[in-house]
Amino acid sequence: MPKRGFEIVSKYADAGLSLPVRSTKNAAGYDFFAREDFVLKSIWRYDFIRLFRLIKNEHPLTGEDFTRANKVLKPMLVPTGIKAYMQPDEVLMLANRSSNPLKRGLILPNGVGVIDADYYNNASNEGEIFFQLVNLNPRDVVIKKGERLGQGIFMPFLTADGEDASQIGERKGGFGSTGF
Repeated sequence: MPKRGFEIVSKYADAGLSLPVRSTKNAAGYDFFAREDFVLKSIWRYDFIRLFRLIKNEHPLTGEDFTRANKVLKPMLVPTGIKAYMQPDEVLMLANRSSNPLKRGLILPNGVGVIDADYYNNASNEGEIFFQLVNLNPRDVVIKKGERLGQGIFMPFLTADGEDASQIGERKGGFGSTGF
């Protein structure tokens, strides 16, 4: 039985996608590629600038100000069309490419992504992996299909002594399904 690896999500089987690969023989991470052309909007869009000016000039902010700013001040999910299988005591850590922040202004807002073993083949999205990115550039960034997004590193993890297995739930969905 296979231990860990990658598969193409079934609905993209004929989309010409590449499975993640290691670039060199000593690389820890597997490079992931964009499933499709994707426009990653800049956070420096009009509503953010307007909100920044209001804050700078100490004007009271309205609910509408926050709602408008929230439309651009959030990460975007860049799809890969790839899912990962692994052992129950393993995790796939998603990391940014080291060149992305400096060369392209792209960051992972949470620093690292965590793909649990039970995310594989979940009912809502079959376990498709997405890279959550924020574009700090003043211009939108176009990511082309097949372009490298980031990397995934398989790792074992440990659990705490005395953990009550009866208190642990079952995965019921895909991205973000285990909590807000």
